[in-house]
Amino acid sequence: MATNQNPFAAFTQYFPQAAQNPFADMTKMFADFKTPQFDVSGAMNASRRNLEAVTEAGQTVVENAQAIARRQAELARTHVEKMLKSGKDMLVNGSPEINTGKQIELARAVMESSLNNMREVSEMVTKSGFELFDVFNRRAAEQLEELTRSSSTSPKKKAA
Repeated sequence: MATNQNPFAAFTQYFPQAAQNPFADMTKMFADFKTPQFDVSGAMNASRRNLEAVTEAGQTVVENAQAIARRQAELARTHVEKMLKSGKDMLVNGSPEINTGKQIELARAVMESSLNNMREVSEMVTKSGFELFDVFNRRAAEQLEELTRSSSTSPKKKAA
């Protein structure tokens, strides 16, 4: 028949205070333990500023996309007007032999114009990307500064 014995009896023999509260030392140890306070308002402000940066980035994307679309439409309109004018000029002059030189010149001009237009639009797209990157880069730098500032103002551990 088993008897009800305290499994901590041997332990309490060497540490009598543990008989009353086996966690007494741990309670003392954790009483002095300080946890850092979580700054809810700071986190909300940081989130708000992040959303503002995303909103600004979205506005930048939309504005640049509109500018690129307007420029592409303008370039296409100009290109079509040149083609129509060249077509009319070739029809008026009649002879295919005479128009061969004009067709070659037109093809060269169209190729050069198309390449210049593509370069211009690609530069606009690149500029747009840099502007977008600047918005996020600026916010990331602000966030690092805030983090550095908050970590330097947090309470330091007391030297024992």
